[in-house]
Amino acid sequence: MEADFHKKIEELIRKDGRYKPDAYEFMMQALWFTQKRLNRSAHVTARELLEGVRDYGLSHYGPMTRSVFEHWGIRCTDDFGEIVFNMIDSGLMKKSENDSRLDFQDVYSFEEALDIFRVNKK
Repeated sequence: MEADFHKKIEELIRKDGRYKPDAYEFMMQALWFTQKRLNRSAHVTARELLEGVRDYGLSHYGPMTRSVFEHWGIRCTDDFGEIVFNMIDSGLMKKSENDSRLDFQDVYSFEEALDIFRVNKK
């Protein structure tokens, strides 16, 4: 990722230290993953993005995904909404006029969505 991206992330961390820099980088990668999977180069909904976050996380971190997210300060889907809107505010992401932080509220339980054994049984 380019230096400008990392500079903006450093600024975000200074303003809002709830989440580690890796969480922001992961979110950008999860967005690209989701767009590619949906064959789209533009906007995805919060639900689509969160499904991509889940799948991308599980593909990279397996059964440790939930622990990795918690290490980054992420404990629920609402936290991903905060990260997305921090990135929107800094110009790293864009939103439609209908997008809201509420779109990320309680979309799925980490316990259910990130339990790799439960996910694989579906």
